[in-house]
Amino acid sequence: MINVAMNLSEKVELLPEEFDPKEIVPPVALESSGVLKECTDKSREIVLGRNVHTMCYTINEPEADDDITGEREAYMASVLARYRKSLIERTKHHLGYPYNLDFDYGALSQLQHFSINNLGDPFIESNYGVHSRQFEVGVLDWFARLWELEKNEYWGYITNCGTEGNLHGILVGREVFPDGILYASRESHYSVFKAARMYRMEFVKVATLVSGEIDCADFERKLLLNKEKPAIVNVNIGTTVKGAVDDLDMVIETLEKSGFRDQFYIHCDGALFGLMMPFVKRAPKVTFKKPIDSVSVSGHKFVGCPMPCGVQITRLKNINVLSNNVEYLASRDATIMGSRNGHAPIFLWYTLNRKGYRGFQKEVQKCLRNAHYLKDHLLEAGISAMLNELSSTVVLERPKDEEFVRRWQLACEGNIAHVVVMPNVTIEKIDYFLAELVKSRLSWYGDGESKPPCIAGDVGEKNCRCFMHNT
Repeated sequence: MINVAMNLSEKVELLPEEFDPKEIVPPVALESSGVLKECTDKSREIVLGRNVHTMCYTINEPEADDDITGEREAYMASVLARYRKSLIERTKHHLGYPYNLDFDYGALSQLQHFSINNLGDPFIESNYGVHSRQFEVGVLDWFARLWELEKNEYWGYITNCGTEGNLHGILVGREVFPDGILYASRESHYSVFKAARMYRMEFVKVATLVSGEIDCADFERKLLLNKEKPAIVNVNIGTTVKGAVDDLDMVIETLEKSGFRDQFYIHCDGALFGLMMPFVKRAPKVTFKKPIDSVSVSGHKFVGCPMPCGVQITRLKNINVLSNNVEYLASRDATIMGSRNGHAPIFLWYTLNRKGYRGFQKEVQKCLRNAHYLKDHLLEAGISAMLNELSSTVVLERPKDEEFVRRWQLACEGNIAHVVVMPNVTIEKIDYFLAELVKSRLSWYGDGESKPPCIAGDVGEKNCRCFMHNT
């Protein structure tokens, strides 16, 4: 078998160098309905990159009478081995997206031979028996306890991602208040705006402060323009780019002061920080003891599940307006998806049992400590940077070289980028990144002619180290 694999090495096309199907290019004129429009300095058009079809792993069908599979197996093994090598390399330079890559689920490999499907309502036994609802409900109970909602007062399920949690929470809000208006800050996750489009909801975008937090003064002004309709409000427990936490108490106060008592539905998007905040000292609590209606978090972010998933919790009284019985399942339909990944609840259950509240608290402290370390060293090096008080997302000036951005897989918006410090981001990895960034900036700006961008509008003047604000 080894000899066969070695003979095949010449037949296998070498893995392409790092491939990005979308390439970021400098601003160009955009055409809409035949009219050219000027781009702002911050805009960067996203264009299709190199042809994906020339770089994908093609499917080579076996011949009808092909009984010899050794060569084919060796070919597939060699492709997978090199793909694994590329994953290891890319993981080493993973900083811009909020995924915890520090996990070991070897004990669960014994379950990979089963097709586990959690059809229907997690709390109703259906006809389908190969499921993991007993794990799913155990996980949901844990989160309901975290957010202070009694077992007989909540409903929830394990979603396929954080976006699905937002889609579900906002959909429940729309069903509770069919004529309600959706309010969300302009720095909310794109899935919130997607929900407004999908559900054809009237939508109002609210301004934000420099920190990225919702501007409640602007929120109040816009509420007062629509007093005749209920408010469905998305509250960010950590915004996507800046990690800003909306002031939940102030949002509730603004709603009540504006005359929306009992005429509002609040969904909390806690994709990343919804699970971190309960373990941050002096952080405001996200709890159902306050008049909120649903909370969603991602399971593949801070928890560290190897497949995308999430948790969605809402009040039981709300879900009845959304659900319908499905006879052939002997269950009811109250979720966004029909079939749901039955492996995800087991991975979540395994992690929650291994770490528990105390384990998560230690990891949160480590992330915040390392985030402050990164922010302080960026500022010391003369690089603009900001870190919100309750966050582990460090905002910094966008690197000039897009190859550097791709190498470190940084998430960018306009003239800023960010690093999300997760449990797997060590001091050693941060130092490695800092050394490369400082060295690269010498080549970008060392001639004295080019200058780093001013990002005071994004991070505040005190955090900006541009030529104007560093004097």
